[in-house]
Amino acid sequence: MLAIDVQKLLGSLELDIKLELPMQGITAIFGRSGTGKTSLINVLSGLSKPDSGSIKLGGHVLCDSEKGLFLPPEKRRIGYVFQDARLFPHYTVTGNLTYGCREKDQAHFDDVVKLLGIKELLQRYPSSLSGGEKQRVAIGRALLTKPDMLLMDEPLASLDLPRKQELMPYLERLAKEVNIPILYVTHSLDEILRLADHMVMINQGKVVVSGHVNSVWGSPEMRPWLPAKEQSSLLNARVNLKHPNYALTQVMLNHNAHLWVSELNRARGEWVRVRIHSNDVSITRAKPEQTSIRNILMARIDKILPVNDEQKVAVRLRVGEAQLWANITQWAADELKLNIGDDVYAQIKGVSVTQDDLALR
Repeated sequence: MLAIDVQKLLGSLELDIKLELPMQGITAIFGRSGTGKTSLINVLSGLSKPDSGSIKLGGHVLCDSEKGLFLPPEKRRIGYVFQDARLFPHYTVTGNLTYGCREKDQAHFDDVVKLLGIKELLQRYPSSLSGGEKQRVAIGRALLTKPDMLLMDEPLASLDLPRKQELMPYLERLAKEVNIPILYVTHSLDEILRLADHMVMINQGKVVVSGHVNSVWGSPEMRPWLPAKEQSSLLNARVNLKHPNYALTQVMLNHNAHLWVSELNRARGEWVRVRIHSNDVSITRAKPEQTSIRNILMARIDKILPVNDEQKVAVRLRVGEAQLWANITQWAADELKLNIGDDVYAQIKGVSVTQDDLALR
């Protein structure tokens, strides 16, 4: 467990962070500019010293103000990838990759080169690389130091869209294959959807909500941060079978609930993350018949929230352990006489698989 309990005054901003994060997978650190995201990872890296508090990475104490302990950056075994790659222009890619390595480990070097797809770049200099290639080299350099944790401060922020698309598959592979905690600062909702396992929202130097990305994304605290068109639910589903006649794949939410999505090139039993926009979910008391909607789920209402300044309500539905939000009009909610605990049916117009950007409508 990565245990963080730190306080630091940064001008008018009081950073006061208390968190416990998993020791593997990507944790997205999300929030508005100036709210303390980069300040947090600078404290974790040792580039900035907290006024008080402690940081424990597994069994290692990185700092503890009560004991007067503060490990400098070079003793923390933490990799840091900045917005810009910060490569040495007079070194080849190989020279940049091996800079800072404590000892030669050819097998580890080969694994990292393969993971990031940079074998063809090894003899080139940074001036001949694209922005996405430079960032892959920067990530490789951080990984070759064999860190206990990797910090990434908006690594796609300085790239144009084609370069972001070039780098994203490597980040997805990184999330699956590197068995250390990765803290990933971002403003991008798309990056969170595609990469993150865990999510932390920070506002004014404090944690608003933290947890698995599905639960945070679907939390009431997250909804005010999302424009209406982005309000949605994330659900984990397991690939089941392909439709015998149509280019569709069935994915299971649980043994009683399934969804049809555009055909996936995935093995049966593999987990995927699906996204359902709240505006694509309608509610009915009776099970619909003779409808063009392919995805209809039995659900139970567990929360009803008014939508500010609109004649709408947000209804949170339970489908087994999964949570599903629906945005409907106040008129519809009144006419259906919806109450918490009611059993209803959710009609779902659109489902997308976040990693593949596929949809069924």
